[in-house]
Amino acid sequence: MLPEVQIKGIREGLLVSVGEGDWTEAEQSLLGELSRQKDFLKGARLILDVDEHHINAAAMGRLRDQISERGLSLWAVLSQSPLTERSAQAMGLATRIHQAELEPEVDDREEEETPQPSQEGNAVLLRKTLRSGFNLSHSGHVTVIGDVNPGAQIIASGNVVVWGRLRGLVHAGAEGNEGAVVCAMDLSPTQLRIAGHIAIPPQDQGEPRPEIAYVKDGKVVAEEWSPGA
Repeated sequence: MLPEVQIKGIREGLLVSVGEGDWTEAEQSLLGELSRQKDFLKGARLILDVDEHHINAAAMGRLRDQISERGLSLWAVLSQSPLTERSAQAMGLATRIHQAELEPEVDDREEEETPQPSQEGNAVLLRKTLRSGFNLSHSGHVTVIGDVNPGAQIIASGNVVVWGRLRGLVHAGAEGNEGAVVCAMDLSPTQLRIAGHIAIPPQDQGEPRPEIAYVKDGKVVAEEWSPGA
């Protein structure tokens, strides 16, 4: 039986944990899981936790290349092995992560043509369609009046509400709030996370309709949303 691979959404990206056992088998299990979910995870930044596995520099380089071939980016490697830490550092990979407090942020490429988000209390309101490359992080709720296009990203410690089409990446409850929700008039994200849970998108989206996503029994589920009801 191959070592277990677990994937969890955190502030810095996707935390991928590899179980104990022989590294050759663990690597096989890891790459198999990433291949299976590559369409859903495409473009994600990975933090790989290999625990006590010993990985030399050559093996680390091959692993990074194989992950890149699957459309993913290896950003950090966490390990209790000094050899693995040195190998990761030699590749320019981080070996520590810090979950700093979220702060409102507007991507520099949008500053000239995008007004700063208006903030009231612990919420941010954006009246604009968010194009590819736009990134917003906020310690509170986020509301967008407009579309969120593929390639745009919203990370919020609270709820995310989109009065338009949601096609980008959204992470609500990013600081561990499993009570957070994501609402949109057309909920079709490239990736959706609530706290540490990652949604599995349906094969057939069907006709666009307002939907709300939330955590139920440890899974992200979506149902019809009636704004104002």
